Amino acid sequence: MKSLSEIQKTIRVSNKKFKLSDYSTRISKNSIGKSIEEASLANDIAEIATLQNKLYAEDRQSLLIILQGMDGSGKDGTIKHVMRGINPQGVLVTSYKHPTNQELEHDYLWRHTIKLPEHGQIVIFNRSHYENVLISRVHPELVLAERLHGYDKLSKIDKAFWEQRYDQINHFEKRNIETGTQILKFFLHISKDEQCKRFLERINNEDKHWKFSSSDIEERKYWAEYQDAYQQAIKHTSTKIAPWYIVPADDKFLAHVLIGKIILDKLRDMKPTFPPKTKQEQEYLLEAKAILEKELNVEN
Repeated sequence: MKSLSEIQKTIRVSNKKFKLSDYSTRISKNSIGKSIEEASLANDIAEIATLQNKLYAEDRQSLLIILQGMDGSGKDGTIKHVMRGINPQGVLVTSYKHPTNQELEHDYLWRHTIKLPEHGQIVIFNRSHYENVLISRVHPELVLAERLHGYDKLSKIDKAFWEQRYDQINHFEKRNIETGTQILKFFLHISKDEQCKRFLERINNEDKHWKFSSSDIEERKYWAEYQDAYQQAIKHTSTKIAPWYIVPADDKFLAHVLIGKIILDKLRDMKPTFPPKTKQEQEYLLEAKAILEKELNVEN
């Protein structure tokens, strides 16, 4: 029987011999006993909210959370459940789809750079800069739309090209961490059968029709290619300062619990604090308190 802390260690990618197939998409609740409960997640969310409030007030560091996964892996649900109760003033969510004409006029990291968190913020990327080594790797013709100098033919988009992109992403993340933005990267790992079940659920539920499109079925044909693209991306970009977490996502609730605990651990490590008050500010607060209490007593 494993504790949640032990599971967190096993889902963190820490070596270059990474194989996605070695990671399960499901962990039995029976294997972790009673440590997984609704109350546990609620308590973690409450502490996340407290630390996020301090982070916002401190205004000196920030957190970027990256969610990646196959269609139907539960990225939207994770945001909804793990971040509920968090002050929306200090949390922003950005979802990335096909780049606009304006975005294609810049390098591929530009549209992600302008959405990075400000001091004091938590920002969630629902899909991210990793799409440029995932969907673009499965469909390399998308790279041609970027109009990169020297890359005008598909034959030129080779192994060296992708390795260069992995290096660029690592440098991008390293620079942001060094300047105060911590990064958490989650791959929501679901099985092909589970994706099938979730797609059918969307089709059978009119309230979820909007979440389903014909492209979902089309992209499902490239399942093996996407699994390979994820394996290569994670293998080359899981670093000591910004490791990937492979979250078993067939069980949505367990995925939420694990992600919540990892976010909480990161915020604890960041140790955000309320800004200290100067002696002058403390004196002003006492004066203001006396004035307001006197005013309230007069009115009563």
